[in-house]
Formats: sequence, C-alpha cells, structure tokens
Amino acid sequence: MKRRTLLQSLPAAALLPAVNSVSKFSVAARPDSGAVYELRVYHAAEGKLQDLLKRFREHTIALFEKHGMHVVAFWTPVDEPAKSNTLLYVLAHPSREAATANWKSFQEDQEWVSVRTASEVNGKLVDKVDVTFMTLTDFSPKLA
Repeated sequence: MKRRTLLQSLPAAALLPAVNSVSKFSVAARPDSGAVYELRVYHAAEGKLQDLLKRFREHTIALFEKHGMHVVAFWTPVDEPAKSNTLLYVLAHPSREAATANWKSFQEDQEWVSVRTASEVNGKLVDKVDVTFMTLTDFSPKLA
C-alpha cells in the first residue's frame, strides 16, 4: 500500500488523539513554537509485525523517552494489506534540530544496539520506514 493511500485512509482527527501523552511536551501546544511532530510508518518484514510490536512494547518506548522523544500515539491499520505488516506512530520534538539530536543519541545508545541485535537474530524486523515531519497549523486544536 502506498503511504499516500494509507494516510488518506486515516481520519484526520485520529492522527493525534492522545493529548495526555504530550503533556510533558508543553511547547507542542503552540503552532509557532518550532515544535515538530514526526510521523513514522514502519513496514514490517513478512511475518515480523508481532516481533516489532513486542520490541516497541518492551524496550523502544522507554528508550525514546530516555532520549527526549515524546510518544504521541501508536496505530496499526484495521484493513489488509497494511494490517499484516504496518505500524504507524507519532513522536513530538521541541524542534527539528532536537529531533535530529534525539535520533542520533538513540541510535548510538548501547542498550538500543543490544535490543535491536537481539530482536533481529532471526532476521530484520523492518523492510522500510517512511518518515514525515509535521508542524501544527494555526487552526489546529491545542494538544496540551
């Protein structure tokens, strides 16, 4: 499924419903704050979606928080073909520069390297990742 088709199939209001999860990230409430949201779409390798979800559930989310990446929400599609291999989520960062620094520190974290290596002992979990950085519009409802 193409990313555009996938994104068009999501109701716009469903993209950011978890406002409580960004409460630590108060600058996100103002469109002019420089804050960015990062939409990530993971296309799991065949048969690996449950392993990917387990890795997020048990390790990745805590590591994101450790490195300043605030989770807004996670989604899995309801309909095939995306239902079998797709994870979508949104992160909040104070700025695009902070996002770059956050990802760099996350990727260099030895705990993450160990977790990723252990989880991929039987093959990679992800075939492809689509990333879109977004900013709030001036007419967007406040998130926090």
